[in-house]
Amino acid sequence: MRLSDSRKRRLYSQAPLPLDRTSSIFLETVCTTGAFSSFSTVWVLKQLCKTADNPALLVGDQLGMEEKMKKLIMAVTVLGALGLMAGGKTSDTDLGLPALNVINEIALGPSYFCRPEGESKEGYAGTALFLSDYAKHMNSPDLLFNGACNAVNYFEASTAGDDMSLIADLGNKISLEGVSAHRAFNLEGVHSFPAYSKFARAVEVEAHHTYAVLLNGRTKRGLFVFAVDEYIPNQRVKIRYAVQSYQLTLGGQVVSPGFEWEKKNARQ
Repeated sequence: MRLSDSRKRRLYSQAPLPLDRTSSIFLETVCTTGAFSSFSTVWVLKQLCKTADNPALLVGDQLGMEEKMKKLIMAVTVLGALGLMAGGKTSDTDLGLPALNVINEIALGPSYFCRPEGESKEGYAGTALFLSDYAKHMNSPDLLFNGACNAVNYFEASTAGDDMSLIADLGNKISLEGVSAHRAFNLEGVHSFPAYSKFARAVEVEAHHTYAVLLNGRTKRGLFVFAVDEYIPNQRVKIRYAVQSYQLTLGGQVVSPGFEWEKKNARQ
């Protein structure tokens, strides 16, 4: 697919949005490079370049600024993530995919719905865990510490309208080190229905419990486990986590290497 010079100039000149440096570079590349080959590339590029024929889609009054930015950054970032700049190749390093079975730790807080008004304008800020650079750039958390003030706090992984991610509470009798991908679905390893992990859209935060998260979104799927080491309701939760499987489906598949069903977790 090749854009005419006039369409390139029109598309780029009509996008004076306050994008970050990465998205700005991607957008400039889209508008100055015509050599794209894969089917998925052409499809995404067409969606973005519709704005060149109908500027109202990008700069008209029909859409609010937040929605315009969301649509533009989504298209531009996907192009960049696919490694389309001048025929570049995409790797797990480019997208900041996580290493598998490596234990990391993070503190999240305060709970998403119990923040001062000023902090609530900062997006997810410290309330969410992002497992990859791609997830962070797309503002698509893999885990959210949530709950209203003086109410039950809970974890959830489905933060977008089409997400179908689920979480299971594995209890307080299994260590993070002992949970493999196989055991995340059935700790006892027996065919007994009570033994199978019970996945739900949200689960209550419990100190010293271990959890499994099954990621299922439009562009990513995977499995990770985490353990709650410290918990102060509404204020702070400290967790250790390890990723069992992680992959992005952006027209093709980009996967964190080294998946094994029985592999245990350890600090690097």
